[in-house]
Amino acid sequence: MTVQTHYPFTAVVGMDDLRLALLLNAVSPAVGGVLVRGEKGTAKSTAVRALSALLPEVAVVGGCRFSCDPAAPDPACPDGPHGDAAGEARPARMVELPVGASEDRLVGALDIERALADGVKSFEPGLLADAHRGILYVDEVNLLHDHLIDLLLDAAAMGASYVEREGVSVRHAARFLLVGTMNPEEGELRPQLLDRFGLTVEVAASREPEQRVEVVRRRLAYDEDPAGFAVRWAGAEAELRARVVAARALVPRVRLGDGALLMIAATCAGFEVDGMRADIVMARTATALAAWAGRTDVRKEDVRQAALLALPHRRRRNPFDAPGLDEEKLDRILDGFPDDEPEPEPEPEGPGDGGGDGDGPHGGPDSGPDGPGDGGPDGGGVPPQGGGPEETGADGAPEPPATGEPAPGEAAPAPAAAGAPEQAAVGAAEPFRTRMLSVPGLGEGAAGRRSRARTAHGRTTGSQRPRGQLTKLHLAATVRAAAPHQLARGRSGPGLVVRRDDLRQATREGREGNLVLFAVDASGSMAARQRMGAVKGAVLSLLLDAYQRRDKVGLITFRGAGAELALPPTSSVDAAAARLELLPTGGRTPLAAGLLKAHETLRIERLRDPSRRPLLVVVTDGRATAGPDAVALAARAARLLAGEGTASVVVDCETGPVRLGLAGRLAADLGGTAVTLEGLRADALAGLVKDMRTDGRADRRAPGFHHTDRRAA
Repeated sequence: MTVQTHYPFTAVVGMDDLRLALLLNAVSPAVGGVLVRGEKGTAKSTAVRALSALLPEVAVVGGCRFSCDPAAPDPACPDGPHGDAAGEARPARMVELPVGASEDRLVGALDIERALADGVKSFEPGLLADAHRGILYVDEVNLLHDHLIDLLLDAAAMGASYVEREGVSVRHAARFLLVGTMNPEEGELRPQLLDRFGLTVEVAASREPEQRVEVVRRRLAYDEDPAGFAVRWAGAEAELRARVVAARALVPRVRLGDGALLMIAATCAGFEVDGMRADIVMARTATALAAWAGRTDVRKEDVRQAALLALPHRRRRNPFDAPGLDEEKLDRILDGFPDDEPEPEPEPEGPGDGGGDGDGPHGGPDSGPDGPGDGGPDGGGVPPQGGGPEETGADGAPEPPATGEPAPGEAAPAPAAAGAPEQAAVGAAEPFRTRMLSVPGLGEGAAGRRSRARTAHGRTTGSQRPRGQLTKLHLAATVRAAAPHQLARGRSGPGLVVRRDDLRQATREGREGNLVLFAVDASGSMAARQRMGAVKGAVLSLLLDAYQRRDKVGLITFRGAGAELALPPTSSVDAAAARLELLPTGGRTPLAAGLLKAHETLRIERLRDPSRRPLLVVVTDGRATAGPDAVALAARAARLLAGEGTASVVVDCETGPVRLGLAGRLAADLGGTAVTLEGLRADALAGLVKDMRTDGRADRRAPGFHHTDRRAA
């Protein structure tokens, strides 16, 4: 069997904050793990995988599947009691949790069929048991299913994993260093899980040509000869490993004085972080920083560095606010405390301190031996793509300036042909809490918080014969299935003879996440009476709602000559909010083009993810003015979407004392519901999308709603 040679940690180029955060957790696992956020191709996974080689060996009880410490074995270990069992040393493990892992793979599998039928408790440990006293690495942690995140939260909080199935339970210790990586473009983490990571680091590819050249050079050399490359860095790896061991031994002797504690408390209070976990994590991180520097006292510089690593993901911010910490504010807070006494002896430089000038663990891997490899197998980063949606028109040609003036050398367009000229983008009004939008019927999509769906978790709605391995037993249905056969099975005395054919699986109903596709009218009529600011505020409110309900979102805009997909469906509502903010207005209203673009986008998404049901939100005043027979074409496009069963909501942006009701007609053609901007708020009296099979009382209408749904879900 070929043993894989990991890319050496000391050969990673740049990324000082990431390397420092990982090393601090190696020095003091109590820091609580690292969340690594960054664009694709920045060696996030490479650096994490390389860390495991730097961790000291752990002593375990021989033969124990749960890695019990022979000096203090777990008295409740399923493989125990261990008594005077001999210990052995093995390398610390790094266990990877795949995004698509099942619950049984994570926590372990308890054979409920064997327990009920044969009376034998059989438990197969999962990844949490494998990761005990090691590293649990979750790549793309933001894409993990909600129920797996809940299990991770419980294990991280209690230091133990509990597996319970119908009165049969197993408990084992599960204390691990949690390391996650994610690309923010694919969606954010739930705040509960975000807070469980001790530190967070933002990484990006270097924009320095020399450093990028070194990344490529090292990567190519590693690919050509991984073993030889590792040998060339073996000395630096051994030196860094020895320093980790020395710093870990020094941690208990580091003194965290009252002055340092006051600085930590003042910093957390100044940034208005929630709870006390930030203070505790900062204290542990500052202690680890002092030990890493070879000191036994915590200084102001340690507190400052600890704040930069421990607070960015804990400070109060809206989902669309940029992450990070205001360093000027941090310095103002710390300047209120006296400076440290000068240290007579020079301090050793850490891998995260010096910008990578050395070729060993002190200076980092930025310049070592003629090292090959990039900062890891992920390679260099991808430069950001320029140009927001306002920079090009539907045909790819540059748009005229946002002032409405013609470009040099061009004649001004005739008002009758082109409609209102383009106007500069306006800011969004203050977002608000919106009413619940949902898709009628029962889906089977990804876990979320919007529409009803058949899920593995939720309230029990019935039972069925198990398809494959039994996971959730429906006890009452099992008893009913077994009861008629007791005499034939020769039952004598109390009890119930249960066979495998009697077992019934519980069917459950929960919530799913949907694809919320916004089609936003950006024509000249929408800019009238400062309407666009209110429209953007409403869409921003719906984006916030989509963020909280774990949806994918997409953004289509239509104006002038046609429609464009400003943002393909994504889990990043941040990206949608950014595109919305820069959206200009002007020109005629190609409503049919916008609806047809939505139809094409949804068709492609059904091929990619058939189980994720869409919700189309059309934001318009209902006018259709682009091209001949524009109204009839728009109605035909709307009926095309209705014929495919697409759930839809029309947000009616028409204002003023005289209203034409065009948005209501559009909603009727779509087979959906129309709601005014005022009726979109959470204090409206009724839901927006209804299943007409269960509620045929169409005359009960909430203020602000045009009830036009005549279609059975």
